[in-house]
Amino acid sequence: MLFCFSQQKREQNCKETSMATKRHENYPIVRVTKTVSVLPKSLHPQQVLRLSNLDRQCPMLMYMVFFYKSSSAYQSLSLDSVFSSLKSGLEETLSIWYPAAGRLSLNPNDGKLDLWCNNNGAVLVEAVTDAKIIDLGDLSQYNEFFECLSYKPVFHGNFSDMPLLVAQVTRFGCGGYSIGIGASHSLFDGPATYDFLRAWASNSAILKEKRGTELSKPVHQRGTLLVSNQGRTKLPVSGSTATRAAAIDHLYQLIKQAIAGQKNCGPDMKFGTGNLPDMGNSNLVLKTFHLSDAMIESLKRKVFGGRRGSSSCSSFELLAAHLWKARTNALGVRKGAMVCLQFAVDIRNKMVPPLPKGFSGNAYVLASVALTAEELEEASHEAIVGKIKEAKNSISNDYVNAYNQALDGPQSTLPPMNELTLVSDWTRMPFHRIDFLHGEAAYASPLASPIPQVAYFMQNPTDSRGIDVRIGLIPQTLNAFSHYFLTNLQ
Repeated sequence: MLFCFSQQKREQNCKETSMATKRHENYPIVRVTKTVSVLPKSLHPQQVLRLSNLDRQCPMLMYMVFFYKSSSAYQSLSLDSVFSSLKSGLEETLSIWYPAAGRLSLNPNDGKLDLWCNNNGAVLVEAVTDAKIIDLGDLSQYNEFFECLSYKPVFHGNFSDMPLLVAQVTRFGCGGYSIGIGASHSLFDGPATYDFLRAWASNSAILKEKRGTELSKPVHQRGTLLVSNQGRTKLPVSGSTATRAAAIDHLYQLIKQAIAGQKNCGPDMKFGTGNLPDMGNSNLVLKTFHLSDAMIESLKRKVFGGRRGSSSCSSFELLAAHLWKARTNALGVRKGAMVCLQFAVDIRNKMVPPLPKGFSGNAYVLASVALTAEELEEASHEAIVGKIKEAKNSISNDYVNAYNQALDGPQSTLPPMNELTLVSDWTRMPFHRIDFLHGEAAYASPLASPIPQVAYFMQNPTDSRGIDVRIGLIPQTLNAFSHYFLTNLQ
C-alpha cells in the first residue's frame, strides 16, 4: 500500500501563461529569466541505489518557500550574483549528496522504484516579480501565489524524466527574495532534507564566507531497511504474539469500515460524518494556527493542574491529543465510528543496531492510536496523552520490520478519510534558520502537499517556544475546528 494521497491541484490560480511567465490573478506576474541544469561539481560513478519501502511511500516532490525580506545588505547584490552563488553551492553540495542529481527508475525485476544515480542534475530557476513581500500579508498563512515561487516540472507519468530536486530564486520588487525548493520524498525525509539544505546554504557564499558547517557525512545506502524478496518473512496473523504494525492494522480497519459504510450512505457522503461530504483533496483550506508558549503552558495547567504529569508531557503529545479531539469534533464523526490518530516517529535510534549517523533516506514509521469517536470525546486530554506515549514507546526494531514488510505488497493510493488524523512534527527542524541569504528567513512556508490534511507542527520564527500548526480543513468545518482547537488555549 502506498500512503501518498492523490495529488492536490493548488496551482489553478497560478497559471503558466508562457514558458517564462507565471500569473496569479491577484498579484503581479512572476517572470522566469533563467533555467539551468545543475550538475555535481565532482561526478559520482553511476549506480542504482536500492530504495526501501519507506522511501517508496510518496515519490512526489514536496515544496517549501523561504522568504528573505529586503535588507540593506542586499543593495550591492545583483540577482545574477545571488543565482550564481546558489548554483555554485548546489554543485558542491550535489557532489556529496549525489542521489539528488539522479532520477527514479523502475526495477525491471520487481517493478518497484529505485534510485538511478546518473548525475543528470537538479534544476535551478531565476525569476523576478514586481510584487512586494509585504503585500503577501502574514507569510505563515498559505497563499496560492506561493505556488508561483517554485518551479513545477510537468510529470507525464515517467519518473525517469523527473528531476528529484528543483529550486527557484525570485527577486521581489521590494528587494527581498524567495527561494522555493522541491525535493522528492523518496530522496530524503524531513531531518535529511534539513541537513541537505543546511549544507547547500553553507556552500553558497552569499554575503558570507563559505562556512563548512559541521554536518555528518551523509550515508545514502539504505542498509538494514531493505526488505529482501528472498528473505521476506511472513507477516504475523492477527492474534499471534509476533509484533504487528498497529498503524497498518488500523488503516485496514478504517478502510473496511468505510467500505461497509458506503452500503448505507450515498456516493457523495462520507461514512460516519453526518452531512459532511467526502474529504477530497481539491477543496481543502490550508490554515495556520499560531500557538504561543503562553497558550501551550495554559493548556498544560488546565490539563494537569499542579500535578507532576505536565513535566513528562511534551508539547507535541499534548497538542496532538488536543488537535485530534478538535478535528474529530469539528467533522462530526458518528460516535460509534472508529477514529485514528497517526504520527511520524523517527526510527534512526529505534533500530538494532541504530541507523548510521547521517542516514539520508526515509527513516520514519507511523505510530497509531485508535478509539471510537465517542471514546475520544469522553476521554480526558491526560488519558489520550498516555495513549500517545504508549504508541510512541511501541516503536521498536520489530515494529519497524513489520511495518516495512507490510509495505512490500502492491502499491496503491490511500483516499483521504475524515476518521484519520495525521500529524507530523517539524519542531526539531527549524527550516527558517537556514540562511541562504543574510540572516534567517522571515518564514519557511510548506506548499500544498500530496497529503494536505496532515497537521504540521513547526517552529515560529518570532516565538521559539511557540508552535505553528498548519493543517488542511474542509471549508465547512473551519469555524468549528477553530472553536474546538482554540478552546482552552486563549
